[in-house]
Amino acid sequence: MRCWYDFHIHTALSPCGDNDMTPNNIVNMAKIKGLDAIAVTDHNSVKNAKAVMDAGSLIGLTVIPGMEIETCEEIHVVALFPNIENAVFAGDQVAKHLPSAKNRPDIFGEQLIMDKEDNVVGYEEQMLITATDLDIFEVFSLVKSAGGVAYPAHVDRHSYSVLSNLGFIPPELDTKFIEISKNVTDVNQYVANKNLEKYNLIFSSDAHYLWDISEKIHGFDVEQPSVEKIIDFFK
Repeated sequence: MRCWYDFHIHTALSPCGDNDMTPNNIVNMAKIKGLDAIAVTDHNSVKNAKAVMDAGSLIGLTVIPGMEIETCEEIHVVALFPNIENAVFAGDQVAKHLPSAKNRPDIFGEQLIMDKEDNVVGYEEQMLITATDLDIFEVFSLVKSAGGVAYPAHVDRHSYSVLSNLGFIPPELDTKFIEISKNVTDVNQYVANKNLEKYNLIFSSDAHYLWDISEKIHGFDVEQPSVEKIIDFFK
């Protein structure tokens, strides 16, 4: 079947995410837009993933627990995990590699931890919108050790992307996929110009606001849109 997706969505846990990015708002907007599967990819944390998964299960929407991990080269990497337990393990490991700095809500925004009913149950004090001390290979290795898959985020962007910060995608990087942002108008020309033909392309929203969540535009064929089958697709 065709699976319509958006695998790069931030909740209100990300300080740059709008406070309206609550579990129920996200899953219901995705459902309204006709999506079958989404991924929660907050900055360097998975602490809202289970709440969004629980909210999604109530309306028949598949939610993959994930993260947007920032490497020491300031490259953003999308990580997707096969279950919440593995995601929490990876999140705990990433937390150990963040600098010891508290968030400044007045500058960066609040980092809200929520339950499946959109109640605020806590505030993340560790500043999430920063780089870890892990290089890109170490991030990919960590994600793989947690049974997950990883790929470079928004490679076309002029900041926080592997192409902008390294100038190339290391050929030994263990990925078959790259993410292209909605800013690219002519995808075929961009891919040809950057010699990216060997990669499969993922198109996701990087939504920080509800209205940014993808429409029913990008999809792929999978036996069923379960977390397990989608992770297998990436592998």
